[in-house]
Amino acid sequence: MAGKDVNHGVRNLRKRITNVTSITACFYREKWIYVHKESTRERHGYCTLGEAFNRLDFSSAVQDIRRFNYVVRLLQLIAKSQLTSLSGVAQKNYFNILDKIVQKVLDDHQNPRLIKGLLQDLSSTLCILIRGVGKSVLVGNINIWICRLETVLTWQRQLQDLQMTKANDGLTLSDLPLHMLSDILSRFSDGWDIVTLGQVTPALRALSEDRQLWRRLCQHHFTEQQFCRHLILSEKGHIEWKLMYFALQKYYPTKEQYGDTLHFCRHCSILFWKDCRLALLFKDSGHPCTASDPDSCFVPVSPQHFIDLFKF
Repeated sequence: MAGKDVNHGVRNLRKRITNVTSITACFYREKWIYVHKESTRERHGYCTLGEAFNRLDFSSAVQDIRRFNYVVRLLQLIAKSQLTSLSGVAQKNYFNILDKIVQKVLDDHQNPRLIKGLLQDLSSTLCILIRGVGKSVLVGNINIWICRLETVLTWQRQLQDLQMTKANDGLTLSDLPLHMLSDILSRFSDGWDIVTLGQVTPALRALSEDRQLWRRLCQHHFTEQQFCRHLILSEKGHIEWKLMYFALQKYYPTKEQYGDTLHFCRHCSILFWKDCRLALLFKDSGHPCTASDPDSCFVPVSPQHFIDLFKF
């Protein structure tokens, strides 16, 4: 009987060790890729946009509030111009990640406008590709692309029908003093977010029309030279900063801000996620860096820069 107990205990111990090993392997999963500086026949296959898209684990990144906007913007840029450059596996991964993003928005009711813009660009691209089949190179059967378009249209309808639920208890924006509400608005970098928040209460609407708020927003995104080219004055001769912002936005790109971005190591030519928490706990740079001072070699990578890294 004692022997059976020992064997049973050994089996349980082995099972626990296997579980711990599996969790550890998942926890330390590599989220980096080597980016070759030159394109050759031998190297090109190891340095494609699709390979990077698969290796950098964007599925986990969309669950991180700091990285969510970054991934959505990257998917939007790919939808506009790089969709057909993805391999079949990368395309499947792309739509799986997109599905997770849509479900996340439907569940937590956050960032619906952001994902609506992505789906609009994606549906437009899919329509063009399907109509022009034979003229453009599509990876996969045409029926697969038609199903993808139908899925995107379904997502758009779901988001259109999305109803924001109102909390029954707890502190709300209306309970905050005006100076705190003004401070919240001043931290927004997107004019549409300010307009949307201004529709919540009369007090927020008054604060969202503040000239100084829109002036700081314009100065953050645009240069004085750009102001002069598209100057808008009121009847009294004052600059209409709010109108200026939306006018300038049509002609010039606004500065992009993200809670967290991919980084590129100039010493190792490696693209990676830099996890600040792991770096603090384990002094882990996020990739196997060989530099004596790794932090001095890291540069943040914008979504557009990410795509440019894989253009040959």
